[in-house]
Amino acid sequence: MLTDLLLDFAFGCLAGVLSGLFGVGGGAVLVPFLVWQFGRQGFPEGTLMVAAVATSLATIVVTGTSSMLAHHRRGAVHWPTVAQLLPGILLGSLAGSSIAERLPVEVFKVVFAAFLIIIAVRMLMAGRHHGERPRPGRLGMASAGAGIGTASTIVGIGGGSLTVPFLERRRYSIREAVAISSALGVPIALAGTAGYVLLGWDYRGLPEHSLGYVYWPAAAAIVAGSVPFAPLGASLAHRLPTARLKHWFAVVLIGIGGKMLWPAVIAGLRGMLV
Repeated sequence: MLTDLLLDFAFGCLAGVLSGLFGVGGGAVLVPFLVWQFGRQGFPEGTLMVAAVATSLATIVVTGTSSMLAHHRRGAVHWPTVAQLLPGILLGSLAGSSIAERLPVEVFKVVFAAFLIIIAVRMLMAGRHHGERPRPGRLGMASAGAGIGTASTIVGIGGGSLTVPFLERRRYSIREAVAISSALGVPIALAGTAGYVLLGWDYRGLPEHSLGYVYWPAAAAIVAGSVPFAPLGASLAHRLPTARLKHWFAVVLIGIGGKMLWPAVIAGLRGMLV
C-alpha cells in the first residue's frame, strides 16, 4: 500500500510539472499511468480504464479549483461565456460517464489512444492559423458545451485541450480562452466524478477505499504531488526551450497512444486475414 501511494505521489509530482510546463491537463498523463498502476494492484480487468478515468477526474476537482481561483483573482474569467457553456457541460459530463462505463475495455483504450494522438498532433501544429468562426448563440454554446463535457468525461480531462481551441476560433484571446477553460474544468470534473461514483456504487469487485469507480487513496496521493509541483512547471516554462520540449513531449504522447492502439491493430489485421 505504501509503495503504491509513493508511486502515485511521485507521478502526481511529474504530472504537476508537465501540466505547468506544457499546459496539458491531468488525463493525458495520468490515465495511462493509472491503468498500469491499477493493473499492478489487481483491479478487475474490465474496470481498469473506467477507474483510471474516474480517479483522474477526481484529482482535477482540486487542481482545477486552484487554477480557476487564480484566474478569477486576476479578473480573467469571462463568466457570461462560462454561463452559456455550463448547461451543456453538466449534461455532457454526466452523459460521458454513462457512455464510458458501457464501453468495452478494448474500445475504451482505442478511444483514449486516439485522443492522445490528436492532442499530440495539435501540440506539434501549435501556432498555425486555422481561421476564425463567428461566436454561436446560446443554443450553439450549450451544444458545444455538451460535446466538450461528454468527451472530457470519457477520457478523464478537465476539457482545456478541447475548450481552448474552440474558444480561440470564436475570437476569444488565448488569455480569455485559458481562463474560461479553467473555470469550466471544475464542473466537468465534479459532474464526471459524481457520475462515476454513482455508476460504480454497487460494483463489488473494486478494492477497499473505492467510492464507486474512484479510488480515493490514489487520487489523494496524486493531488498531494501535483498541486505544489504545478507552479514549478510554470516557472520552468519561462526558463527552458518550451517549444522544443513540447515537440518531444508530443512524440512521447504519440508513442503512448500507439502502444495502446497496437493490440487493436493486430487484432484487426488478424480478423482481416482469417
